[in-house]
Amino acid sequence: MSSLPEVYTAARGRAAGLARARVRGSGFVRLAHDLAVRMDDAIDARERLRLLAAVLPADASFSHLTAAAMFGAAVDTPPWPHVVLSPRRVLPQRAELVVHARRLAAADVVLHDGLRLTSGAQTFLDLAALLPPAELVAVGDALLRLGHLSPAALMERLARADRVRGVVRARECAPLLSPLAMSRPESVLRYWLLNSDLPDPEVQVPVHDRRGREVAHADLGYSRWRVGLEYEGRQHADAEQFGRDVDRYSLMAADGWLVLRFAGRHLGGPGTVVERTRGALTSRGWRP
Repeated sequence: MSSLPEVYTAARGRAAGLARARVRGSGFVRLAHDLAVRMDDAIDARERLRLLAAVLPADASFSHLTAAAMFGAAVDTPPWPHVVLSPRRVLPQRAELVVHARRLAAADVVLHDGLRLTSGAQTFLDLAALLPPAELVAVGDALLRLGHLSPAALMERLARADRVRGVVRARECAPLLSPLAMSRPESVLRYWLLNSDLPDPEVQVPVHDRRGREVAHADLGYSRWRVGLEYEGRQHADAEQFGRDVDRYSLMAADGWLVLRFAGRHLGGPGTVVERTRGALTSRGWRP
């Protein structure tokens, strides 16, 4: 195997002394008739996609969760890459790929880090048919924050998406997106609050001292009632980060803020987050 290139035909593999059974289990995937790509465990997901792209049709673009992951959104890279091809009489189907047929405009495909990907707007639209709304908002927030999506581009794509599967959900979630959300959990918490009967939360809320100096900020919050919400990810367990958090929460409390802190255990559903936020707002004078 070490003498074979990364992209080779099965016939060449057999000629190099590999029996058919060994070829089949030797760490390569067959992508086209008699064509295979060796998958070395040492290479990362992005490099594997580059190898795959070398033997895919010229109109192929990576899409759905594969595109979202390559853009840097906080999603798991799917085990089998998703690929979009232009519609044809017979759509190639490969066990190693999830193949979709899409008639895309030029604006719906971008070249990113050497890979053809569906654009941020197209990726958001495609995922609207697969993800629940909270997760879709989290992906959209990440695409906005990372510069792979703009409100104008998303509006343009959704305007010409009539009868496309998922377009209703995409249009409902699009106005909820924010480039200020810094993580998937923050986006999920915000979606739950937006979807409740509580006031709409602000994002990255600045906290000022009595002299007007910004001394801290809250992931989410309500400046009118001085209620803040913080998501505590694993990075907050770091000793240095923990010390900064103590200072920040002390400064917020000194300025009269009530801070609610949430963690991964609270991401199973909106109940706890919404009800605790309701209680905090009510204690500060909010009324439905």
